[in-house]
Amino acid sequence: MPVKGELLYEGKAKRVYRTDDPDHYLVEFKDEATAFDGLKKGTIARKGEINTRLSALFFQMLAGRGIPTHFIEQTGPREMLVRAVDIIPVEVVARNIAAGSLAKRLGLAEGEPLKRPVLEFYYKSDELHDPMINNYHIAALELAAGDQVEAMEGYAWKVNELLTEFLKPANLVLVDFKLEFGLHHGQVLLADEISPDTCRFWDSTSGEKLDKDRFRRDLGGVEDAYEEVLRRVERLCLNLESVG
Repeated sequence: MPVKGELLYEGKAKRVYRTDDPDHYLVEFKDEATAFDGLKKGTIARKGEINTRLSALFFQMLAGRGIPTHFIEQTGPREMLVRAVDIIPVEVVARNIAAGSLAKRLGLAEGEPLKRPVLEFYYKSDELHDPMINNYHIAALELAAGDQVEAMEGYAWKVNELLTEFLKPANLVLVDFKLEFGLHHGQVLLADEISPDTCRFWDSTSGEKLDKDRFRRDLGGVEDAYEEVLRRVERLCLNLESVG
């Protein structure tokens, strides 16, 4: 078992610790929830455990399909061992259906399918409220090298394709999601998490929101929504294992 060492970083949803291996970190997921740049705060029961498990399952699935990730193994109910990465300060958002800020910016009706998926970049900066940027900004601010941006774009498109298809048998629609990447010995790896905190999941039949929007918009049933996503994904993974 890895030895938990110095606290390196604490964010809104996670804590990152050193281990006795300089190439490995421990990530601990928290139950705290925030929205609107931290203006809204609360707690979602078992969120840390649910997001740990979902992220582990998604990372394992993606790694098996050729996406390099920081994930090594889940080491506890709310902890995972990961490869030590330097996070690239560029968030990549993939959108398949108009929702959230995209719907507001472009005057689209929420729920309107896009003619084709859209990728957006955001500068990862709490002080600046994560402004949207483009490739020229990334180059001018030297946030990432050109080949690193190409790798992030390529992985994001592939993750979108893989997750969308993976979730269909679970009757989950992947509306949009945020990805973060990091550098491990110069290699670009998918990092952070994949969960209802970072993705919009809608029920494919009812359109019910099963993600953090329930917290953002005071829709109620937040814990139940997170639990439901986990149940469906775990059941899906078990079915795939039995077929395999």
